[in-house]
Amino acid sequence: MGTVKVHDKTFEIYITEAEIQQRVKEIAEQINKDYAGKRPLFIAILNGSFMFAADLFKHLRIEAELCFIKLASYKGMKSSGKVVTSIGLEEDLFGKEVIIVEDIVDTGKTLHNFLPKLMHQQPKSMKITALLHKSAATEYPLTLDYVGFDIPNKFVVGYGLDYDGLGRNLKEIYQVI
Repeated sequence: MGTVKVHDKTFEIYITEAEIQQRVKEIAEQINKDYAGKRPLFIAILNGSFMFAADLFKHLRIEAELCFIKLASYKGMKSSGKVVTSIGLEEDLFGKEVIIVEDIVDTGKTLHNFLPKLMHQQPKSMKITALLHKSAATEYPLTLDYVGFDIPNKFVVGYGLDYDGLGRNLKEIYQVI
């Protein structure tokens, strides 16, 4: 499938399923090395990161915990500018090794607003993995420790990412034409 239509927009394939799976496996291998003998808590940001988190976990050989939190700032194809927490975090982070799992980091505003809330709980360490990073769009300073792909500042769907609720189920990542 070379192109797909989601709502009123046409998207073309940008990153294949094979490329995604290979990169996710490589990220998992690096985490396996970095966290050997440790038991990190992964906090996956819903809704978009669910596929990335699931595939990442399939390749982890270390002991690890996983929880989800829902944060959102997008409406349509643009950020609303407001970060909304819909489902809160119930786990105690004190003294834990924490890895945030994001589908995509563009402006960085969502994590910029969310990370201080997590740091207040005094985790032992905190790292971030993102499948996609739009470094040209980043406005807030963030350290991304494990990045799948650096992509241009174009709107993308697929592999968990949506356009007004649709497109998450695509196995590939598509960019708007």
